[in-house]
Amino acid sequence: MAKYLLLKHYRGAPAAGNDVPMDQWTPEEVTAHVQYQRDFAAKLQSTGEFVDSQALSQEGTWVSSGGEGRPPVTDGPFAETKDLIAGWVIIDVESHERAVELAGELSAAPGAGGKPVQEWLEVRPFYGECPAITE
Repeated sequence: MAKYLLLKHYRGAPAAGNDVPMDQWTPEEVTAHVQYQRDFAAKLQSTGEFVDSQALSQEGTWVSSGGEGRPPVTDGPFAETKDLIAGWVIIDVESHERAVELAGELSAAPGAGGKPVQEWLEVRPFYGECPAITE
C-alpha cells in the first residue's frame, strides 16, 4: 500500500470542465458537492483506502520562530497557497493507477447546474522510507 495526496486547488491548475466558481453556485449545488465528497470518503473508508480529508479556509497566518520571545506573525504576503489550496484527500492504495482512478472519480463531483466539476487534482505520493545517506 502507498499513500497519496489528492490535492484540490482553487486555481493554478488547468481550467475545470465546469469552471463556475463555487461562490456563484446555489446553496443546493454546494450541498450536493459536499455530499458527494462525504459519500466518496465513506466509500473509501469501506474499502480501507481512506486516510484523511480536509477542506481549507482561505484564511491563514504566516508564523516564524523569530528567535527568542514571541514569534513574528503576519497576514502576508502569502505564497498564494491560501488562494490555491482548497483541501485534500489522503488515500492509501495498492498502486499509482488506483490513485489516478480515484482522483478521476473525485473530479466528477457535481458543481454548477449539477454537472461534474471535472476539476484537476494533483496526485502526489508520500515518501516511503527516506533514503539513507551513505558516503
